[in-house]
Amino acid sequence: MIHIISDSSTLYSIESAKKKGLSIVPLNITVDAQTYRDFEDITSTQLLTMIEEHKIPKTSQPSLGEKIDLYNELTKDGDEVIDIAMASGLSGTYQTAMMAKNSCDNPDLVHVVDSQTLCGPHRLMVDTALEMASNGATAKDIVMMIVQSRMQEESYLVPVDFQFLVRGGRIKGLAATLGGALKLIPILKKGVDGMGLDKFGVSRTYKKAVNMVVEDFKNNGFDSNYTFYISHAFNEELAMMFEKKINETFDGAKVVIYPLSPAFITQGGPGCVAVQAIKMA
Repeated sequence: MIHIISDSSTLYSIESAKKKGLSIVPLNITVDAQTYRDFEDITSTQLLTMIEEHKIPKTSQPSLGEKIDLYNELTKDGDEVIDIAMASGLSGTYQTAMMAKNSCDNPDLVHVVDSQTLCGPHRLMVDTALEMASNGATAKDIVMMIVQSRMQEESYLVPVDFQFLVRGGRIKGLAATLGGALKLIPILKKGVDGMGLDKFGVSRTYKKAVNMVVEDFKNNGFDSNYTFYISHAFNEELAMMFEKKINETFDGAKVVIYPLSPAFITQGGPGCVAVQAIKMA
């Protein structure tokens, strides 16, 4: 048997994941020296209230000990484990999983894969892996699916408050001055192989920002065969603008909208919107 493991980058809680046969080890959020597990100990609304009270949240990767215990439990009878981790360039989750693999009782039965993405595409990879495992696919087949699919994915982020990204080390401080200093709307794009966020462009209006992102998808060969994901931090208005433009540009494409988890609101800041697309191999 093959067990699929991931983290809350998939936007699954532990409970919702269990219903699908998926094991989740959540990301962590720390506020005022108090640590909360993503989805489990804090809601997005509770986190937003803390931010409005001028508290500064930080995120950290899942617990190493929890990962080791889970690997040991799932492999004790000879079953294999595939852990599909959030992009290694945006979180230490992959590195933690590798440490857990090397420290567990049966490392040869544990396969850790860098999804090189997050949120919607990460979730789709996990869902596809679960389906493949239930249909008898080998671990090698599932890992190959992830490796091939991550080459057919792209992610953009429109933040409202750049300081959350700067504090998290996901962009360089110099890039963060662009939006605030010039009163422009910044647009970021996931770097090659998921290694951080790069500046894609700036816009004077959200309408133009939406057009820039969707046009870039089109120029790079994305079409209605891709699944598009829009994940937002209490910014349904901008999410709907992206949905409308994607539907107009890619007739018949599947578009899915998710609210972001507390961990990703901590990273991207209130109001941020992530727009992503992927075609599964």
